[in-house]
Amino acid sequence: MIKLAPHQIFERHGDLFLTALNLGKKWRADEERRLGQFKFAGLKDVVLLEEAIVGLPSFAGLLPRHDDRLILSI
Repeated sequence: MIKLAPHQIFERHGDLFLTALNLGKKWRADEERRLGQFKFAGLKDVVLLEEAIVGLPSFAGLLPRHDDRLILSI
């Protein structure tokens, strides 16, 4: 199981993607933490938790590619 802190949902070529921080990943330092992109079609048994998340301070809200279409952002 992987626990993600979602920051953005966007569409690319008709597919939905999630930009999120993997909360289970071990980083050497907090400054190294970065967001990953996860294709919704590749996620299985998704469960929404009622836990507050803190956005990554370095998150600027920009889409990964210029032709991506924003659905939701924190």
